[in-house]
Amino acid sequence: MAKAKVAVLRTKPETVIDDYRKLCDLAGASQALDAGAQTILKDNITWHNVFPGVNTTPWQLEGTILGLHDAGVKDLVTVHNHTVVTIPEKGEEDLKFKPVYDKFNIPVLFNFKDEHMRWIEYTPKFKTLALHKIFPEGIRIPDFFQGKNIIHMPTVKTHSYTTYTGALKNAFGGLLNYHRHYTHTWIHETLVDLLAIGKEIHSGMFATMDGTTAGSGPGPRTVRPHDKNIILASADQVAIDSVAAKMMGFNWRDLPCIALSHDHGLGIGDPADIEIVGDIAAAEENWQFEVGVNLATGAGRLLWHDSPLKHLQKLFFQTPLVNIFIFASEFYHDKFWYTSKGVPVVKKWMQESPWGQLFAKCPK
Repeated sequence: MAKAKVAVLRTKPETVIDDYRKLCDLAGASQALDAGAQTILKDNITWHNVFPGVNTTPWQLEGTILGLHDAGVKDLVTVHNHTVVTIPEKGEEDLKFKPVYDKFNIPVLFNFKDEHMRWIEYTPKFKTLALHKIFPEGIRIPDFFQGKNIIHMPTVKTHSYTTYTGALKNAFGGLLNYHRHYTHTWIHETLVDLLAIGKEIHSGMFATMDGTTAGSGPGPRTVRPHDKNIILASADQVAIDSVAAKMMGFNWRDLPCIALSHDHGLGIGDPADIEIVGDIAAAEENWQFEVGVNLATGAGRLLWHDSPLKHLQKLFFQTPLVNIFIFASEFYHDKFWYTSKGVPVVKKWMQESPWGQLFAKCPK
């Protein structure tokens, strides 16, 4: 089996844009992507509010775009998705993506707007592990995604449901519609299915991952930020997740989405079969991150995973009762946690962290 290649670099605010360009070259962007095809930029708006370590960074976005240009990949478009608790339009503004898109004349589309794309039924060649059971009436994907390259741009952070989150999880919002919450009990199997579908429909796949400020604890939103000064890239979505997860302190075999993807031949999860290029020593770091839960994610675990309440999912999440949980999550995260706990963290980050200071200087 050929080794997967993952590029890892240490970086600093003064050089981060150029470092991303170097990163894309080291990771083989030109070989992984079809320069003649349109390319979707799939940024990661985990939260529409500014919070360190949670969302695609402006420097990740700009550096990746320039790296793609260097590779001859220039027909770019971004696609945002909607979640029940995330407002992509607000995120695009507050997270400072819009000036970058404007600078490079990149159109912005939304996968939930009929005038931009339609959701069509798709029958995977891959024998799905979960999606056929979750959506027995048929699996649907955005028609716009077919035949295009895709670039995933997650950050390095933990997740209360999946332990970590990265390139595999970044496909979740783009390829699943607003009923994606039905999949949470089988989230790892779902991510494997989505990777298989992505490999079938996309002309090329590539990922950059930002760990300039990484997040540990009750992710993916209410994390504890840690400046790690690391960026990663790869054409292998499984390999980049495996390397990032290892740096956070997790074993790839303990992460079902990585292990299952590896076992089904969809990517390389075993670090022994991954070639690190760039800063090899950086890839050997172990940050000993821990996964935690907050009030909202703790309740989610009770309902989605091992608990007697798991059997009430259809009642709670596939009826109008779901609106109660949507309101509760939004209220807890946006009105309570962010206002009382999040804003002071953001202010401290912008004052004391070189990455927070860089974010403060980015145009809005």
